[in-house]
Amino acid sequence: MEWNEKLQAIIDYVEEHLQRTEEAINPLEIERLAGCSYSFFQKVFSYMNDMSFAEYVRYRKLTLAGYDVMSTQMKIIDISYKYGYDSPTSFTKAFQQFHGVSPSQARKTRQTLKVYPKMQLHMKQSYDWRLEEKSAMRLIGKSIRLSYRDHVHFQSVPEFWSECQRNGDYAKLYALDEGNTLGMFGLFHDYNTLEKECTYSIMVINNHEKSDEYDEILIPEATWAIFDCRGSVPQAIQEGWKFLYQEWLVQYPFLHDACPELEWYSSQNTYAKDYLSQIWIPIIEED
Repeated sequence: MEWNEKLQAIIDYVEEHLQRTEEAINPLEIERLAGCSYSFFQKVFSYMNDMSFAEYVRYRKLTLAGYDVMSTQMKIIDISYKYGYDSPTSFTKAFQQFHGVSPSQARKTRQTLKVYPKMQLHMKQSYDWRLEEKSAMRLIGKSIRLSYRDHVHFQSVPEFWSECQRNGDYAKLYALDEGNTLGMFGLFHDYNTLEKECTYSIMVINNHEKSDEYDEILIPEATWAIFDCRGSVPQAIQEGWKFLYQEWLVQYPFLHDACPELEWYSSQNTYAKDYLSQIWIPIIEED
């Protein structure tokens, strides 16, 4: 077995124990999977990933703990024991060092939390996320019908943005933007799960312009899980969606509210390495 395959098996083992069995990670099992001593594996892991194996496990624990703090009503003490901390005090200290806020403050004031995703051997990306209540919005813009079968929308969506830039629709919509923070939305809605089709719209907030030229969608007041994606588009936003499908949407079951999922693109340079785009998931919070 190649080393990358061994490493992936170990990463999968870690996730199985953190997310499902909630058991301590056994160094002997790591040795079996790696085919070498635990100490040697740790050295190789650190060399390959610029971080220690213990750091990786800790970052994953604190990422998952952040989900539990924000998405459940579990007691902080129970979350601390779930992730192997000896006391709520040590857990709170580690949580604050990682997320920049204590667990109780995060739950009370909906602070932005960090995410360190499950390691992918060719993708090292991290995400910040938070819950935000947003007022109702009226959006206007242009729409197309597209297939999302086999992820073909990863190509058709950027092509639609390029078309809107070429024909002038992008500039017209940008001039009509009345949002508090200038930026454009991408919306996925009107899904046909049987045909694996949906409508994708490029839109801005506008409360005055009325024209047959544009589609209109009313977004009700809602609570959103908002993920910051950093990097040039479309790569950064697409990697964000992949992360959500592979981990967040599957493992952390906020109920999905009856609103479209949104992309938001800032008015900055889209080719910049630190360009900000966001993914908004409408959620229903537990009572």
